[in-house]
Amino acid sequence: METTAFKKIYTKIENITKATVTLRADGVMNEELAQVGEKLAQVVKISGNLVTLQVFAGTEGISTDTEVVFFGHAPKLTVSDDLAGRFFNAYGKPIYGGPEVQGEEREIGGPSVNPFRRQQPSELIATGIAGIDLNNTLVSGQKIPFFADPDQPFNQVMAMVALRAKADKIILGGMGLSNDDFLFFKNVFDNAGALDRIISFVNTTEQPPVERLLIPDMALTAAEYFAVDKGEKVLVLLTDMTLYADALAIVSNRMDQIPSKDSMPGSLYSDLAKIYEKAVQLPNGGSITIIAVTTLSGGDITHAIPDNTGYITEGQLFLRADSDTGKVIIDPFRSLSRLKQLVIGKKTREDHPQVMNAAVRLYADAANAKTKLENGFDLTDYDERTLKFAHDYSKFLLAIDVNIDATKMLDTAWNLFAKYFNQTEVAIKQELVEKYWPKN
Repeated sequence: METTAFKKIYTKIENITKATVTLRADGVMNEELAQVGEKLAQVVKISGNLVTLQVFAGTEGISTDTEVVFFGHAPKLTVSDDLAGRFFNAYGKPIYGGPEVQGEEREIGGPSVNPFRRQQPSELIATGIAGIDLNNTLVSGQKIPFFADPDQPFNQVMAMVALRAKADKIILGGMGLSNDDFLFFKNVFDNAGALDRIISFVNTTEQPPVERLLIPDMALTAAEYFAVDKGEKVLVLLTDMTLYADALAIVSNRMDQIPSKDSMPGSLYSDLAKIYEKAVQLPNGGSITIIAVTTLSGGDITHAIPDNTGYITEGQLFLRADSDTGKVIIDPFRSLSRLKQLVIGKKTREDHPQVMNAAVRLYADAANAKTKLENGFDLTDYDERTLKFAHDYSKFLLAIDVNIDATKMLDTAWNLFAKYFNQTEVAIKQELVEKYWPKN
């Protein structure tokens, strides 16, 4: 070993796998960065003086006498207002040229905010998508995933949420994006003239999968700067957490760790929680809200990734194709926002909770009518009306391409009630019916 300019240099690697190298080194800390030959690496395991590094670009071309240089610090991101409107790679370096960001260097992946400093979330986050705002209202400081099949247009939904959400800063963490998806996000943000409040950290399918592991921490370090230091409302969009978990599995498998359920590492729960628990409402008015995408394999929500995610997050938004309307909707039965009761009827109109419940109940009646129809039973007049209501409810309120404010959503629901049902069938409090039932 030799030391130059306070950096430790080693030239004796004991073990090499496809993604990792192991050597003996002293005074090294967990998550510290290093350079193995020309490749960037990070410490993932320390046992005594035996140190294992994950090499982001893979270990091809590395030999047992390749030079290993430890940097003495974990990955860092330079934070300042200069981040806004820029695209960065997994290492926080600008894409598309432009100057390096000037500001304060901060280590990524630090601890989440002390619970004592947190406030109860109470601010509404409006997205303009009725399947969210009406039925599963989001609250600042919340953490919630979209569960979607891989062929669902979840990136389009994320882009829509980014443009419509009333937030000071929107931070995109793109993991394993195809070039088409990356360009889609870039063009949508560009054309909307919204780039000045959007910051993007991107790893594409052409780049090493292991680099994806840095993306959430980069995005959340930027988020903490704007929320904690600047008191801003920050919305973090992470897509796709399944590809993030797959990258975790690649590293743990190559380190010969015994896999847990569905070939995932045993640390999956804490790895995901470390990210999601960065969501916070702060006393200074700043907040970090996290909306992520978890793609499902064949719609399987029992897989380890969505299963663990469901325990950590405050609900989920479930995307599915609606066969009746041909549109992609936010499924009212399988979606849930556990914090919506903090804002509905308080930060939204008084009739919101009752309208939401009545609409979902009538939609459930339509599902029962559909089952009767499929089993060859006769439908009642009420059944027929619920089916028509369900079609219009999907088309005008649940579909992800509907972009209206919360008041218009409630008025639309009242109009659908009046079109297909009488006042007693809707079963809403009489004083609200008298106030909001369409007069014509």
